[in-house]
Amino acid sequence: MSTRAALDGVVVADFSRVLAGPYATMLLGDLGAEVIKIERPGTGDDTRAWGPPFDADGTATYFNSVNRNKTSVVLDLTTESGRARAREIVAGADVVVENFRAGTMERLGLGYDDLRAVKDDVIYCAITGFGRAEGAALAGYDLLVQAVGGLMSITGPEPGAPAKVGVAVVDVLTGLHALAGIQAALFHRQRTGEGQRIDINLLSALLSSLVNQASGYLGAGVVPGILGNRHPSIVPYEVFPTADRPIAIAVGNDKQFGALCSALGASGLAGDSRFATNPQRVKNRDELFTLLSDALAPHGADYWFKTLTGAGVPAGPINDVAEAIRFAESLGLTPTVAVPGSRTPQIANPIEMSATPPQYRSAPPTLDG
Repeated sequence: MSTRAALDGVVVADFSRVLAGPYATMLLGDLGAEVIKIERPGTGDDTRAWGPPFDADGTATYFNSVNRNKTSVVLDLTTESGRARAREIVAGADVVVENFRAGTMERLGLGYDDLRAVKDDVIYCAITGFGRAEGAALAGYDLLVQAVGGLMSITGPEPGAPAKVGVAVVDVLTGLHALAGIQAALFHRQRTGEGQRIDINLLSALLSSLVNQASGYLGAGVVPGILGNRHPSIVPYEVFPTADRPIAIAVGNDKQFGALCSALGASGLAGDSRFATNPQRVKNRDELFTLLSDALAPHGADYWFKTLTGAGVPAGPINDVAEAIRFAESLGLTPTVAVPGSRTPQIANPIEMSATPPQYRSAPPTLDG
């Protein structure tokens, strides 16, 4: 295994704040890049104040979640001296990441064309909420994008009760798309010597991530709605009650359905004409839900988790976050890591690499530290 990280030698000038940009740059840092986080005087990144909760050192845990493996440099970009220092940093960098409202960096004289004059092969990644055209004036907050981007229309307990996802998932998805684009651009530059501009917007990242739901509309004219915990095209693929707490059952094919029925002592359901194939189960999902719920009622979720998993049926209880981390540990995974300089652990980078694994060199920085 190499002692070098995959992106050793890559320098990132990170003008981003809050979540989408910082998540992408933290992952770049985990993979070996040097990340210089440029923050405004006084307050720095907004998320430094987004608490409680705060960790043992008094730092907002929100900020900690996306800012390890970075150094902080405070610059007032409204001053010429601040902008001059920013250009100096970019001159020594390979990648620039920013998520200001569209047009802000250009007004500061730090847009892509401006910085190409400083570093002609720079890779410049701009993250916006709604692009650089008609949506440029709109603020790109995750809740807003979940609302207007269709995600809330298919998320919630029941029709007429839309709900946001319990984490800023659009920001995370956008950060992952930014990471992919930046790495592709680095590979292109290695082959050709050319830098380029990358534009990622939250709305487009969300629409891409709607996958089968968006495809169902485009290909079949089906506008999906809220199904609670149900799947529009697969049955049974939802949450069921048990004797104590709910359990998720995710049956993806007829063989698994047969195994489920056998494990529940209801083998006859697999041969019932109403449920023999997935399209028939989708058509008769309400009847099947009642029958399966009755079969699950005598025992609790942990009993059924063990029984169904042993029978080859994908199933699991509804864990809270603490239980989820313990569950990952029970599987031999390493969901958390110790980070030098921090008294609290962090969630590990999920990318496992045999030769150049992620590295955890430093805790999230203090302001200009």
